[in-house]
Amino acid sequence: MPIRSAPKKRAPQYLNIYLGVDGGGTKTQAVLVDEAKNVIGEGYAGASNPLRVGVETAVANISQAIVAASDAAHRSRGDIAAATFGLAGVRRLDLRQRIRERLAEKLDIELVEVVTDAEIALFGTTLGGAGVVLIAGTGSICYGKNAAGETAIAGGWGPLAGDEGGGSSIARRGLQAIAKASDGRGRLTKLSAAGVEYFRTSTPENLLVAIYSPQMDNAKIAGFARFVVETARDGDESALEILREAGLELGLAAGAVIGKLRLKNKKIPIGQVGSIFRAGELITDSLLETVHRFAPKAYLADPILQPASAAAQMALISSKN
Repeated sequence: MPIRSAPKKRAPQYLNIYLGVDGGGTKTQAVLVDEAKNVIGEGYAGASNPLRVGVETAVANISQAIVAASDAAHRSRGDIAAATFGLAGVRRLDLRQRIRERLAEKLDIELVEVVTDAEIALFGTTLGGAGVVLIAGTGSICYGKNAAGETAIAGGWGPLAGDEGGGSSIARRGLQAIAKASDGRGRLTKLSAAGVEYFRTSTPENLLVAIYSPQMDNAKIAGFARFVVETARDGDESALEILREAGLELGLAAGAVIGKLRLKNKKIPIGQVGSIFRAGELITDSLLETVHRFAPKAYLADPILQPASAAAQMALISSKN
């Protein structure tokens, strides 16, 4: 359930724009829309997943993105009537509450909702209807809702316990393939050269210094996933296998949600959101093959709205209810 701030009494004459925020493990995007749902300003900042960067850094980056969006729209933050924040890493009710309280200290907005990034992504896919969404960016998560309004979730366990099919998981598998090739425990792979290029080391063996340096963080590691995709496009079998398995894991997450919501026999959309889906069929072939074992009528769908815009429209709807 969303965490919502208590309404405040304010002069209504300028309260006519709505804020949506999409915050993940790598970046934060803020979008402002007007009463007609037109995007009038966008702003970006660093990561705002509180489990990855902490509450204070998350709030600071959210605030920075809002300021940038307000400046782009040539509007004051005081003109914002309602805001919906869709953030990765806030499945726990107590954490959502902490984030909302900290945001309330910084923002003077009449209505504030804090939800998961999966919830805004699902709205962007179905505009409130039944369906499922897969998010595969730095991390991964699947979220769904049926016609009765029941919801279910799978994944979102972070880089230590989960994130299968997300960028950090794909990158880790790529680094493991390099290590095995270097030791002679695995086949030779073009990922070794890709790793040297991305992490700017002289040899694959020197990756040890780069990946365990104090300056290295999960977002930087996850960025190597793009090189894994490029290497797969070059036909490297190790990279291709990593992406096939990533698609399978995403398909298992979708299948789990579909099963919980009793949607196995329904023709339902599965929204695909996040940078990993730029890999196209390298990911989606095994994803769909896996999903169709559980739900033969399910199909992949591109989002109607990007998550930050979906969050802004959710804020507009909330303000009218």
